[in-house]
Amino acid sequence: MKSIKISLIVTIVLSCICTNGSSQKTVILDNYFNNEYNSQSGLPFHYLWEDTLMSGFSQFGAIFRKEGFKLSTLKEKPSIEKLNDASIYIIVDPDNRLETTKPNFMDSKAANIISNWVKKGGVLLMLTNDSQHCELDSFNILADKFGMRFTNLILHPEKFETGKPRNFNSCASINLPDHLLFKGVSKMFLKEIASIECRNLARPILIEQGKVLMAEAKFGKGYVFAVGDPLFYNEYIDHFMLPSDFDNLKAAKNLVKLLKTK
Repeated sequence: MKSIKISLIVTIVLSCICTNGSSQKTVILDNYFNNEYNSQSGLPFHYLWEDTLMSGFSQFGAIFRKEGFKLSTLKEKPSIEKLNDASIYIIVDPDNRLETTKPNFMDSKAANIISNWVKKGGVLLMLTNDSQHCELDSFNILADKFGMRFTNLILHPEKFETGKPRNFNSCASINLPDHLLFKGVSKMFLKEIASIECRNLARPILIEQGKVLMAEAKFGKGYVFAVGDPLFYNEYIDHFMLPSDFDNLKAAKNLVKLLKTK
């Protein structure tokens, strides 16, 4: 009987170890500050895991899954309880009044909850947009916590010429810095990005002509990555639209691996 009890205890302990070892990290995608609806179908869209059209994050989500993450969506205002099980929290393209009839703006309470979560070890990915397509004033309540501020300055406008194909190269970034995001990346498409002002904890990642396009910050035990554009959505993450010499897909894979290590 004694040997049976010992065997049972060993089995339970090993089961717990295996369960904990195989548990998935969770990446939560915000659907509260970004809460747009398709005007024709009435369905939620724009930068969502389940959106497989050019407007969606389905390919970005597939990269996270390949790296072992569980995908989740947060449709409510962030709280301590809602973020408790998250390893990564993504906020993308916070709505302005032109994008939805009742936008949910960032406020001090939410910003404090999110920043405290990061301080304890959370990883935050902020992907905003240019000031014409995104609400930045209120969102900067959160960005300020990490020494960042998204500005109304729009970088990399695409140059169009009547009767000619799209000028993707007018939005190309080359001569990229030595950073894990750009490992094996020689050319990226970055269109109409809000510039970022950095101070204190924030460190510029990509600078062009004195303006910051991407930034990062170590905050307590956590990490923040920021760029003033949704950037990693289906339209530009692969080659739905982009010429084959752009490396946005590779950069997306690098970013997920980078976030995984933080």
